[in-house]
Amino acid sequence: MKPPAPAHACAIVLVLLPLLAVLQTTCAQKNAIDIYSLTVDSRVSSRFAHTVITSRVVNRADSMQEATFQMELPKKAFITNFSMIIDGVMYPGNIKQKDAAQKQYSAAVARGESAGLVKATGRKMEQFQVSVSVAPSAKVTFELVYEELLKRRLGVYELLLKVQPRQLVKHLQMDIHIFEPQGISFLETESTFMTNELADALTISQNQTKAHIRFKPTLSQQQKSAEQQDTVVDGNLIIRYDVNRTLSGGSIQIENGYFVHYFAPEGLSMIPKNVIFVIDTSGSMMGKKIRQTREALIKILEDLRPEDHFNLISFSREATQWKPSLVPASTQNVEEAKKYANSIKAQGGTNINDAMLMAVQLLDTATREEQLPSGSVSLFLLLTDGDPTVGETNPTKIQKNVQEAIGGQYSLFCLGFGFDVSYAFLEKLALDNGGLARRIYEDSDSALQLQDFYQEVANPLLTAVTFEYPSNAVEEVTQDNFRLFFKGSEMVVAGKLRAQSPEVLSAIVSGQLPMENITFQMESQVAKQEEEFQKPKYIFHGFMERLWAYLTIHQLLERMVSASDADKQALETQALGLSLNYSFVTPLTSMVVTKPEGQEQSQVAEKPMENGVNFSKAGVSLYARVHDLPSKTVGTPGLNAPVLYRYTSRKLDPDLRIPSRKASSSSGGPTILDDYLDETMEETSPTAPPPAPIQAPTVILPLPGQSTDQLCVDIKRTPGPLLLLLSDPDQGLEVTGEYKMEKAQFSWIEVTFKNPQLQVHVSPEHVVVTRGRRSSEYKWKETLFVVMPGLTMTMDKAGLLLLSSPDKVTIGLLSWDGLGEGLRLLLRDTDRFSSHVDGILGRFYQGVLWGPPDTTDDSKRTLRARGFDFDATRELKLDYQEGTPGTEISCWSVAL
Repeated sequence: MKPPAPAHACAIVLVLLPLLAVLQTTCAQKNAIDIYSLTVDSRVSSRFAHTVITSRVVNRADSMQEATFQMELPKKAFITNFSMIIDGVMYPGNIKQKDAAQKQYSAAVARGESAGLVKATGRKMEQFQVSVSVAPSAKVTFELVYEELLKRRLGVYELLLKVQPRQLVKHLQMDIHIFEPQGISFLETESTFMTNELADALTISQNQTKAHIRFKPTLSQQQKSAEQQDTVVDGNLIIRYDVNRTLSGGSIQIENGYFVHYFAPEGLSMIPKNVIFVIDTSGSMMGKKIRQTREALIKILEDLRPEDHFNLISFSREATQWKPSLVPASTQNVEEAKKYANSIKAQGGTNINDAMLMAVQLLDTATREEQLPSGSVSLFLLLTDGDPTVGETNPTKIQKNVQEAIGGQYSLFCLGFGFDVSYAFLEKLALDNGGLARRIYEDSDSALQLQDFYQEVANPLLTAVTFEYPSNAVEEVTQDNFRLFFKGSEMVVAGKLRAQSPEVLSAIVSGQLPMENITFQMESQVAKQEEEFQKPKYIFHGFMERLWAYLTIHQLLERMVSASDADKQALETQALGLSLNYSFVTPLTSMVVTKPEGQEQSQVAEKPMENGVNFSKAGVSLYARVHDLPSKTVGTPGLNAPVLYRYTSRKLDPDLRIPSRKASSSSGGPTILDDYLDETMEETSPTAPPPAPIQAPTVILPLPGQSTDQLCVDIKRTPGPLLLLLSDPDQGLEVTGEYKMEKAQFSWIEVTFKNPQLQVHVSPEHVVVTRGRRSSEYKWKETLFVVMPGLTMTMDKAGLLLLSSPDKVTIGLLSWDGLGEGLRLLLRDTDRFSSHVDGILGRFYQGVLWGPPDTTDDSKRTLRARGFDFDATRELKLDYQEGTPGTEISCWSVAL
């Protein structure tokens, strides 16, 4: 066991993610280890990212201190180098075959030392950590390098960067260079820590093929306030982009004797699909999982196209099919399926084998009887959260049964919900049958994760895609045939050029459409391509060879999952050789980190696997939440004045059977109010109730024209719950909402922009932003700063979400928790509304006429908007626009 540190020592943790630096000090001697420089240089050349993180620290204490370099990198990335420079001496990390490092690893474990330096830490990241003792006044330089190929998903490439220094850093600089010869069509940055002050430290420059994102905050910009020396830099920085595309054979790029072929043609029509949803409804899915599954299924069913065919199978101890055969995705069938999905309950065991065989039989029958569209694509979507417990429970036999039944005719995609599921079992099940597996993380956005995965495979464009190159021109080509190509994805093929290759590299890509074969042909000038990558100083030269090795290793590791024992050894030998030759830390290699003499010298970095056991299970337990209702006046016999009682009402959720906030006081379901009434009832003195507090109106509208006055609008009656609040076709803007009269508040508000195509859906629980087919969930009162072409989206700690653009009306959305709590809408820059603005609120910005004050009461006037007269009264209202607790204002109040 590691001996305890001296009483005066500080434990320091420096955390660096792709752009992350975290310093945690666990003793009173704050910042004894001072990070005086932290730089990140990430160069993305044709989707291949080479990232170098350099951290320089100094021990400012008068005693030995321990500094721990801790960083996180993407799961798909490979570490290629790590080194420490201590007192001018370099201590490198050496990458070896895993067996060669096993003795050092085992010896360290036997001594009680922490030998595993890399572990999985979340959905997308792995953590790397090294500790070293630092003498007084000594300096240490840590440098870590990793590489990854950015994968196109739902139409974008994404680079996730995290920034968390947790102390002020004198020299904090992050540079991201992107070079895409095809041309950059879209670039977006998102941050969860950016403030208006920090936004000035972020600069973005872009031309046709290059982009440079720099974040270089000063000490004052990093500082929370003049009184607080803590840093405000704490959160995520995400960069998303895409490249220009045409209906062609893609882009062939060549550098230093290697080529890479990117294929993602635009303009193809969707192929009709036949999909069977196989849904686990066993007892372990009870509660939040089954509710989120129902929610996701309903959304997914709404996305089916009329030419698609589908069916649903739910399974626990037994498998049950919704319909006896696949049915067209007509409006009537989809509505029936949504009702069925909404009714599924969780109970019983897990019979995966019978459910999958039933699904295959359904597709076999439909195919044999020619019930499905010609040229359509058939696939299964299996969702489960546990291992098989009923029927056939041997995973190997289930995999064999399913593979034999499918027979290479259909694709199977597996979703593993949570951490109790055997991911290795699902991964092999999917890869054996031309699909892939994905883990769904238990969180508030699990339903969105399910929907996003479905969107990735919901739009097939081509089947049986094959790449062909002249045999005399190339060699050692990566995977060159693919079962399916989906909208928003990209196929990547790489290889070596032969020594005597032609001056022009040609390629033929063939695939199948529903009713015909299609062929793409293209050529690439070798010398011209070589020259294009030699000049720029901002790219990582020699990257294409490393890209080829990276891609080859990943594909070999994937093939090993479903390979026979005889083939697996040959694949492993090939992947190991490439890992060692290119110094990649992969599941087959380890990196031994050396240290100065006298310190622990047996730390070993190894690549964790998705199906490993390093995942946290925190936060998956069920819990009860109590909902407090407002005071209620209860009549009391024998008293003339009312008596006030404050009570708490709790309802039983039918899924969990535990107290839950889900049910409202007016909804059905068993109540346990009587059991708790005596404990929660407090009697006050029989005095008259205090005057009603000033409430916040439903909406506050800045009045049109030059007036600084405001119009306070309350909704008292509506033609229905769904309301068109604002619509301006010239602005490309629409705001809708669902208003519940019984609660006097919005259930949700949705803002839709035409350019850029964006939808923001807010509810009291969260914010969901949908761009194209991608959806992201954010929690209220979390800092957010998104810059995209034509729109900026920000949210502060008060929960104010602003959607702004230099030439558009600014829309604000707020989760108000003051008096009259609920969702609130804000408008700014309303002079930018066009003459075509409409909606129940938009009409107040079109030809508004005010009548004269009432002859007997000048606090009353008549307001005419779009031919309707409204009684306006001067009243005191609570202004929510600056956040809680709000301020009193005098405004003209109208009721709709």
